[in-house]
Amino acid sequence: MSVRRVFRITLEYDGGDFAGWQRQAQDERTVQGCLEVALSEIAGESVSAIGSGRTDAGVHALGQVASAVLATRLDPATLQRALNARLPRDMAAIDVAAAPAGFDARRCATGKLYRYSIWNGRVRSPLRASRFHFVPTLLDLAAMREAAAALVGEHDFAAFQAAGSSVQSSVRRLDRLALEGEPGGEIHFEAQGSGFLRHMVRNLAGTLIEVGQGRRQASSLPDLLASCDRARAGPTAPPQGLALIRVEYPDELLRDPGAPDDFALESGV
Repeated sequence: MSVRRVFRITLEYDGGDFAGWQRQAQDERTVQGCLEVALSEIAGESVSAIGSGRTDAGVHALGQVASAVLATRLDPATLQRALNARLPRDMAAIDVAAAPAGFDARRCATGKLYRYSIWNGRVRSPLRASRFHFVPTLLDLAAMREAAAALVGEHDFAAFQAAGSSVQSSVRRLDRLALEGEPGGEIHFEAQGSGFLRHMVRNLAGTLIEVGQGRRQASSLPDLLASCDRARAGPTAPPQGLALIRVEYPDELLRDPGAPDDFALESGV
């Protein structure tokens, strides 16, 4: 009998043809659904996967993390190969590791890094269309950086939260909000923090773009933040510009707990 073991699975995927991360009641294609089908085929039984967060439809990931408990003798490298042989072409397990008992990809996460990408060229770019949000108006990056600086820290981000969210608190800590690139070319901004509300990064992007277009003053951001009024913030930027880059965990949860001993393998404990 094979022992039940916890695995930490890091995924890269193109979100364009997925209805988001979360498994849907209706017959929609989701990242979680495809991962669970592949894991269940390997394990020979139904397997549930827990994601670090629920990326929306159209949002990409370079480092989404999932946890799953499997009854298997496969080592992580072999499990990774078996997974990638079964996953669709637009997603891959880029890393599989043994995790300590009780590891939960969502509850144990301490931070995330997201990147939002903008193509600021005068003419649309077909090759960038699935990865960038096209904004032809030349953006003022200095004003956008000034506005972004007012958002760093621990605040109530209710003004940047999608309507209908069921979270108990909209207070989050934003450790970094950095813009890179040049007006007229590729612009990326990275948001790193302890956690994010639904659509929060895309709402931040939509608001900062308005600042860059001169439609909103950078100096107005502190008052906007304090208002907690979603109606006063900018539009939700399109999903294709957003990618989950990295999920952070305490170091002790990233250490390999070691292979189960022979007794555990034979007894199934």
